[in-house]
Amino acid sequence: MRIVPIIVAVLVTATLYMLVIERDTLMALVSGEAVDVAAELATPGNDDPAQTEMPTPIAEKQAQEPVRVVRVVAMHSTARQIDSAVVLRGQTEATRQVSVTAETSGTVISEPIRKGAFVSTGDELCRIDPGTRASSLAEAEARLAEARAQVPATQAQVPQARAALAQAEAQLEEARLNDNASRKLSEGGFASETRVASTQASVRSAEAAVESAKAGVESARSGITAVEAAIQSAEAAVASARQEIDKLTVTAPFDGILESDTAELGSYLNPQGGNATCATILQLDPIRLVGYVPEAQVNRVEIGAMAGARLTTGEELRGRVSFLSRSADPATRTFRVEVIVDNGGLQIRDGQTAEILIAAEGAPAHLIPQSALTLNDEGDLGVRLVVADMGDEGAGDEAYLAEFAPVTMIRDTANGVWVAGLPEDADVILIGQEYVTDGTAVEPEWQEATQ
Repeated sequence: MRIVPIIVAVLVTATLYMLVIERDTLMALVSGEAVDVAAELATPGNDDPAQTEMPTPIAEKQAQEPVRVVRVVAMHSTARQIDSAVVLRGQTEATRQVSVTAETSGTVISEPIRKGAFVSTGDELCRIDPGTRASSLAEAEARLAEARAQVPATQAQVPQARAALAQAEAQLEEARLNDNASRKLSEGGFASETRVASTQASVRSAEAAVESAKAGVESARSGITAVEAAIQSAEAAVASARQEIDKLTVTAPFDGILESDTAELGSYLNPQGGNATCATILQLDPIRLVGYVPEAQVNRVEIGAMAGARLTTGEELRGRVSFLSRSADPATRTFRVEVIVDNGGLQIRDGQTAEILIAAEGAPAHLIPQSALTLNDEGDLGVRLVVADMGDEGAGDEAYLAEFAPVTMIRDTANGVWVAGLPEDADVILIGQEYVTDGTAVEPEWQEATQ
């Protein structure tokens, strides 16, 4: 009874060996493709081991197995020169947007203008109660008139002071002559010492009179300077008072549209208190298109280049690049681009989404269906091409292989995508590119190009 389990174990082991290790041989025997080895070995005179060797069933099957060919759909494509535009997503932006504020405090006494109204340069937006500012101006003007009235009298003091100085100098000269004569007479005994002392005192008195006259001249000149200073101070006060009155009227700095109502009648505007906004004005003609170009394409954009845009409403715009930032946004590493567009009818609003196309240097490209794009094992974007199998030159029928080619997307259109990076003539696989790899034999079915 113990022999039965052993026999069963041997049979199971042999079966597993044939199924796992000698599977190909077993399949060949079952299909009738195996060679009768016993008959060959039993052939008379076949004693040479080299002559008894024969190809294994596995080798025969591999030699007889046909090459796997994948059927694909492909098209012939020829490159064309296109205007390679830089495509951006952006929005419209007002050329100018200003919050007009009051420069002086006071109560608004003008009726408000409602938002949406068009205003021209210099139009009154808000008018502030003048209060006592007119009285301040009148007082400043009176002081100016008073200062100017002092000019003739002050100027007349200068000639008088100069005349007094000339008289004092003449008296000094006379006193010196008398002193000199008395000294000589005294030396000859013809004049007393008292007379000499008197003449000397007269000289000193005349000298003092001259110094006093000189001081009078300087005082007259200082009076003129003081009057001139008073006039300038009065003129400054008048100008300040008039400017304060001019600030009472807040006007539009440029032509535009009110984005908000002007300040309500009776509201108090106070620049020091942070409540001085009269109105917000937008300038929409011309209007700007603002987008951000990646750093990989920034060198393709030039100032003055033609640009177009399509709004979400379907409206198409035309303009030129007016600004390209020299500094990248630190968060997105993109550069701001501005396009100036005419907006005479004010139909374009601030903040509308726009697809911006900026003209760049042309490049050869292929138009292919977007479904033809695929990725290789490294994650590169490209397409699969049909290329001739150069290894089968002697074959009767031309053989083809699949080959991956990386591409760069230039533009996306309704008819397909324009890509660059392919040779001038390329056979692009449209269907089946996901089931082949480089070197896979393919049998293409050609389809007409849609270009």
